[in-house]
Amino acid sequence: MTGPAETNGPAETNGPAETNGPAERESRRAANARKRLSRRPSRLGTAAGTAPGPDRAREPGAGFPALLERVWQRARTAADLRTSVDILLDLDGHVPPQVQLRALSTTEEAAFHALWGLTWREDTTTATARESTDTAEPAVVDLIEAAAEEPVFVGELALATTGRIVLRGPAQGPLDRRHLVGGVLRVPWSLQAARAYHAHMSRAAARTAHTLADCRAWLERQGEKGRDELLDQAKEAALRTAPFVLYQEHRQYTNFREQNSLTGKTLWPGHPDCVLSSLQQLPLELWSDHDVQLVIALTLLIRSAGAGRVEEANGTQLSVDHVAAMLERIRHTYDSVPGEPVAPAASHGVEDLKTLAEALGARRRQVIRQVPLYREIHGTLMHKVERIAADTDGVRHHDEELSRRLTGRLPLTGTTLDELGHSTAADPAWLARPHGTHATGLEALVHESVTAVADVFAADFAMSRGMRSLPALITALRTESWAEICGWDITHYFCCVVPRPQARTHFGGSVEAMADAAWAMSSRMQYNSWHFVPGNLPRHPAVVARDHFVPPTIPDIAFFSDQHHHGHVSNQVRFSIRSPQPVEVAGRTFNGFVDLRLLRCAGTPFTEPDLLAAHRASRFIARATTLAAELTLTGTPVEVTAFDAPWHWQTITHPAPQGTPR
Repeated sequence: MTGPAETNGPAETNGPAETNGPAERESRRAANARKRLSRRPSRLGTAAGTAPGPDRAREPGAGFPALLERVWQRARTAADLRTSVDILLDLDGHVPPQVQLRALSTTEEAAFHALWGLTWREDTTTATARESTDTAEPAVVDLIEAAAEEPVFVGELALATTGRIVLRGPAQGPLDRRHLVGGVLRVPWSLQAARAYHAHMSRAAARTAHTLADCRAWLERQGEKGRDELLDQAKEAALRTAPFVLYQEHRQYTNFREQNSLTGKTLWPGHPDCVLSSLQQLPLELWSDHDVQLVIALTLLIRSAGAGRVEEANGTQLSVDHVAAMLERIRHTYDSVPGEPVAPAASHGVEDLKTLAEALGARRRQVIRQVPLYREIHGTLMHKVERIAADTDGVRHHDEELSRRLTGRLPLTGTTLDELGHSTAADPAWLARPHGTHATGLEALVHESVTAVADVFAADFAMSRGMRSLPALITALRTESWAEICGWDITHYFCCVVPRPQARTHFGGSVEAMADAAWAMSSRMQYNSWHFVPGNLPRHPAVVARDHFVPPTIPDIAFFSDQHHHGHVSNQVRFSIRSPQPVEVAGRTFNGFVDLRLLRCAGTPFTEPDLLAAHRASRFIARATTLAAELTLTGTPVEVTAFDAPWHWQTITHPAPQGTPR
């Protein structure tokens, strides 16, 4: 997942030295001896892998399966069936109801509309609260009254282990209990609801037949070579972005946990279990209807914003109709920004939707320069939504408070972060000189910025990552040593993690456990830098072969991220902000070269103004890093040697008294 801090860095990592920087050399014997030592802060210097057991066990009730069990228990004991439906739709307040509605299969969608008047296709539908008979639409009033009639059929409602709602309608067999969180709720069907269901299914069948005929005709026109290019594009998108879970009716397509069916961390491109790879030798007439819509939908999403757009379909049905609705919502969002509006699609035909998707892709490149785009991440179902930040209340206050703290600790002047950035640019030489206890001013700037951010935003942890040796990177860029850059391990990168003292309450009151958690986060963030840097390089064979993601370019704000990722669950990464920033090094722009992250283990989520203010702080760090690269180019090398395991142990367990130089 490319959102909140991924904190499952191994406790006993045995990589190269973190304390001396990549520029220094050591003997093979010394390197091998060091690799056998633990880098966990609380066990520094001891032999790795010799602990009697884990330091901390996962909290009871943590993680996605436990959440689903709690949700089902609430739904099962609700006062009435409609309240149960509301609880299941938003997973008891953990996701927007529209995500669950868009995850319904055709039969389930028809049932929800027939029974409760709920559908993602109508903006007027209310899916979050039970409507009263005084305010409900007439059709819904009729359904509520019909519920008192003698049922003509009794169906089932349940929660699947994937988090989807599943429902048994007329003429269907019982739900498979093996894939359910608990049991089932019985759903009485009136004759009116059953007839409405039949009418919905008839319309859906006609709509699907028309869509599939159009999709197959469009794919036929592409020819075998064109279809192979589409499949290669889809495989590359699956390989270079965060995992996703998509549905075609009841069929799941995923490269995340479960049984993988798409290229990703488990299946390499060309693997026979990858659906996309298996289609490349298969005549179009032998493609399943599900696979046809999958390829078309992925193509449209990628055309609209690259691989990252696929994540915005996470946890939902990936049909042409669903993609058409998503593209139309995005069109409305972009048209709220001054500029040439994008025309709506003339129809839901593939060619018309392709025209819309490509127009949105071009318009997005304009919008992102005019307004702050960000992504809202609902970690429970890994669903993401692109939004335009509009709420600026409190942003200036945060900016000025951060600036006040930083001017008290760094040789800078100004009352805003932009002014501090100009002050740094006016005299950047101090970034290469020692400052306080830090070897360079750049180290001090990173540490002080992260510390100030943690306090001002009341975050449990704040962190910022980057590359240790700008001189080594510049040398490699000048000689176009792409394979060398790809060969650097995670110790060529750093991440400064600062917890607030109050965060120890989430770790049993133990400062030592908090320090270990901070180092796990730091180690994982080093991996993230390692994972993003190659995505900024030319498509040299060494780059293509190297595991990497497309670097992030816009910030995100995440809710309930402590559900799936093992590190997130263990270290309680519930709410977070991530602000990636580009840095220019030797004339090459590296997207996502640095970022700033904030996280809270509990309490209230971060807000849109928090995100905007954090983005300013992240930009301040990125500008300083670009200045450090310029200093290096002109003969004054800047490296980062701090922020290793001993540094985190010392600064967290033995912090300097407030007000003393750091």
